[in-house]
Amino acid sequence: MKRVVVDDSFWEVFPEAQIAVMYVDGIDNHDTDENKAERAELLKQATAESAKFTKEETFRENPVVAQWRDAYAKFPKRKGARASIEALLKRASQGHVFEPIEPLVDVYNSISLRYGVPVGIEDRDKIEGDMHLGKAKGGESFQPVGADKDDPAREGEIIYYDDEGAVCRSLNWRDAQRTMLTSDSKNVVIVMEAVNEDQILRTHEAMDELQKLIEHYFGQKPSAPHYLTKEKPIADVD
Repeated sequence: MKRVVVDDSFWEVFPEAQIAVMYVDGIDNHDTDENKAERAELLKQATAESAKFTKEETFRENPVVAQWRDAYAKFPKRKGARASIEALLKRASQGHVFEPIEPLVDVYNSISLRYGVPVGIEDRDKIEGDMHLGKAKGGESFQPVGADKDDPAREGEIIYYDDEGAVCRSLNWRDAQRTMLTSDSKNVVIVMEAVNEDQILRTHEAMDELQKLIEHYFGQKPSAPHYLTKEKPIADVD
């Protein structure tokens, strides 16, 4: 993978959006007891902070949830598809305890919960060609994480894709097993989507904090964040 490209077809649907992209090389994502207690506390604190995004008794009326549901109404999708941040906030609001899984998973879940933003991470070494974000032609191959059969993208659905098929369906709903982050991943691409000004501000704060956490837990300095817009739709790997 050499770059992330946001297609014109995406901006037709979300002209005011901004896509944040960051690259990290040489991580060791294997679980370790060395900082597991620290990561558990990180997740605990982030879960507590996420309550500020779910103050409304009716879950769907919370602004973060409502904004993403409005965004998802703008393109074809599978019934029940929701933004990744909605699913995470729902679990937190129901009292779910997030236990450590893998260092980078724990870090990005904590960022999502603390800032109310979707965070996606893919293994760059498994992406064929450039990674694009745009409308699906329909039929792009996609085997979801944990599934045992192909579930192709729908025509007009907003997806991340490469030369082999879909990488993530419905913007940030579900990752492909083919390119998913694993304990063996070393070189990754991180993306955060924002479709309005409030989300953009929180995404910038989230990226700044994520950079610090990656340096702390992995000893690697991420690239500077790229903030892609309609006028600047490409982020080359540094």
